[in-house]
Amino acid sequence: MSKITFFGATGTVTGSRFQLEIDGKNLLIDCGMFQGPKEIRLKNWDEFPVSPATFDFILLTHAHIDHSGYIPKFVKEGFAGKIICTHATAELCRVMLKDSAHIQEEDAKWANKKGFSKHSPALPLYTQEDAEKAIALFQPVHYGDFFKLSENTRIKFHDSGHILGAAFIDIKTQTTHISSKILFSGDLGRPEIPVLNEPDQVYNVDHLILESTYGQRLHDSKDPISDLVAVIKRSMDRGGALVIPAFSVGRTQTLLYLLRLLEEEGKIPSYPIFVDSPMAIEALEIFEKHIHDFDLNARQQKMAGKDIFRPKNLQICRSKEDSIGINQHRSGCIIISASGMVTGGRIVHHMAQRLPDPKNTILMIGYQAEGTRGRSIVDKKETVKIHGKVIPINAQIEIIDGFSGHADYNEMLAWLMPFNKKPENVFIVHGEPEASQAMADKIKQTYHWNVTIPKFAESFDID
Repeated sequence: MSKITFFGATGTVTGSRFQLEIDGKNLLIDCGMFQGPKEIRLKNWDEFPVSPATFDFILLTHAHIDHSGYIPKFVKEGFAGKIICTHATAELCRVMLKDSAHIQEEDAKWANKKGFSKHSPALPLYTQEDAEKAIALFQPVHYGDFFKLSENTRIKFHDSGHILGAAFIDIKTQTTHISSKILFSGDLGRPEIPVLNEPDQVYNVDHLILESTYGQRLHDSKDPISDLVAVIKRSMDRGGALVIPAFSVGRTQTLLYLLRLLEEEGKIPSYPIFVDSPMAIEALEIFEKHIHDFDLNARQQKMAGKDIFRPKNLQICRSKEDSIGINQHRSGCIIISASGMVTGGRIVHHMAQRLPDPKNTILMIGYQAEGTRGRSIVDKKETVKIHGKVIPINAQIEIIDGFSGHADYNEMLAWLMPFNKKPENVFIVHGEPEASQAMADKIKQTYHWNVTIPKFAESFDID
C-alpha cells in the first residue's frame, strides 16, 4: 500500500508539493513556491508539515519556480537526499534557484532599508548559499531511462512538452502478484508548440495526478502566429513600442524562434528586439546545448546552421544600464522581459514607463494567476500599482493565449483518450478552484472515471 499527501497546488495554481510514501521510501514530487496574492505567498514561510530530513528523494517535473523554487528552503530545513530530474531541468534550476535566492536577499535588504517589514531584521526565505547547497544534490537522468527506487519500483521521466526538460513522472511498482503505475503530469504541454516535442503518450496508468490550470478554458487563438503578425503590425502603425511580458524559460525562447522565422519569411520587418531578462539570456544558452530535446523542425534548422533563436536585430540586455537604455527607444521596437505575470523583475520598470502612453502596446501571451499585476492588466483594470505608485493603463492591451505552455481542457481530454484502461484514481491539482472543478466534471462526464479534488494536507491510500 502506498500513500499520497497533497501539501500544495490545492485550490491554487502554484506551490506543487506532493508526498508519496512507496515501497519503504519517502518521496516529494515537486517542491515549488507559492505565488500570487500575499495570503498565498505567505505559505512559503510556514513550517513544512513533515520534517524535510525524513525524505529520501525529490522528484522534479520541471524547473519553473512554482514547481522547484522551494527546494533551497527544504534543504535548509534538513533535506539531504537526492533530487532526480532531467538534465535540462537540472541545468535550468542552477540558473533559476540562484536567481530566486538573489531576489529573496534583495527583497530583504529593501525591506530593511525602507522599514516596512514586520520582522527586524527582515530575512530572505533562503540565500544563494542555500541554493548552491541544493544544486549540489541534483542527479539528472535522461528521458526514458529507468531509475531504480528499489528492487520492485522504477521511475521513468517522459517528455511533457511544457518547457525544455519538463516531464511526466511515471512510477511503477511490480511484484509477483501486483503491478501499479502512478503518473504525475507536472504541467501538461500542448501539441504543435514551436521548438518543443509534443507531450508523450502514456498508457496503463492506475493513479493519475493531473494539473488543471486551463481546466475551464479553451485557447482562443487557432492561428497564434498570424495573430502575432497582426499585433506587431498594429503596434508599429500606432508608432509606439510593443512590450511582451514573457516567462524567462519557455515563452521567451519560443518568441525569439518565431520572430526570427517571421523575418525570414518576410512577414515582418526587422525591428529592434530587446531581450531584457538576465535569466532568459542564461536559459537561452542552455536551450542551445539541448538540441536533442527539440522537435524535428527545430533540430533540422539547427543542423542546417541556422541560429534559430536570433532575429536579425536582437539586442541582449545584460546589465541594468542596458535595461535603462531601452527607455531611449520610444517607438518601432519590441521589448521582451520577465516576469511573465509582471510580478517582479525588469518588466515591472518597463510597464511603469510604457503603460501610460496609448501609442504603446502590451501583449500578454501566458497564464495570469489571480492577484498578479498581469491579471489586472488582462482584466482591463484602469490602473495598476507599481513601486508604490498608481500607474494608469492607457496602452493598448493585446492577448494571444495560443502560445501558452499549458494544455487547455480539450487538449487534456484528448491526451487522456488513449489511456487503455480506467485509472483507479484521478487527482486534480494545480488550478484555481473553478478550473479544477470544471476539469474534474469534464473527465467524469467524458470518461466516467473516479475523480477527486484533494484539499491541503489530505492523504489517500493507493494500491
